[in-house]
Amino acid sequence: MRRLVLALDAVCVLRDLAGRGAPDLAAAATLASVAGADAVQLGATEEARPVSEADLRDADRAAEALELRIAPTLSLAKVALEVRPVRVVLAAEGRAGGSAGPLDLRGAGPGLAATVRTLRDAGLRVGALVAPDLDAVKAAHAAGAEAADLWTATAVDLPEPARRGALERLGDAARLAAKLRLEVGLAGGLGLRDLAPLLAAAPVAERVVVGRAFVGRALLVGVERAVRDLREAVQLSRT
Repeated sequence: MRRLVLALDAVCVLRDLAGRGAPDLAAAATLASVAGADAVQLGATEEARPVSEADLRDADRAAEALELRIAPTLSLAKVALEVRPVRVVLAAEGRAGGSAGPLDLRGAGPGLAATVRTLRDAGLRVGALVAPDLDAVKAAHAAGAEAADLWTATAVDLPEPARRGALERLGDAARLAAKLRLEVGLAGGLGLRDLAPLLAAAPVAERVVVGRAFVGRALLVGVERAVRDLREAVQLSRT
């Protein structure tokens, strides 16, 4: 069964904007898990904003499963070793409050493989958020990653026929990742309406990560309904 992962960084952004300790991250993680999310994901940054280390501990206790998204640095790897999430996703670090993007694997050097090795030696499952590009998938595999989350944000809002080409490249990257025995995921800019065409292009995807669109929909229809709608869309697209 294809898995649904909910990135809850936007909950922390809203909390900091409100300045009142609400919405509560732990409550959101609990509600998402109870409603059927397979895991929640948070991004740790060097500045510890908007997600603090206390947030990571709270979410780890509250959620069924916690994934941690980090840049491949020594200090953030130490955070991962302390938190011990079910999965570490290596990604480019965005500005505080901004979205993470795919790793630039061309300039990663030996440090990326060393970070992957450190995390895997500690018993952590490690994936990488990468561009939907054949060379990027090969580089993630060469670095020792066990999974590849393919970055979908660039394809979501493209007009035709540019979008058609982007979907073809996504499908090619997904097939290569599966051939290399990497677990395939989709992440970046995804919302309810985007899932069907993207999953049709990459039916081998085993997991889908949805972030801001989930939080925005939950504000309108509630967490339970928002999770249910996403789960149905993810599973209906399964081939």
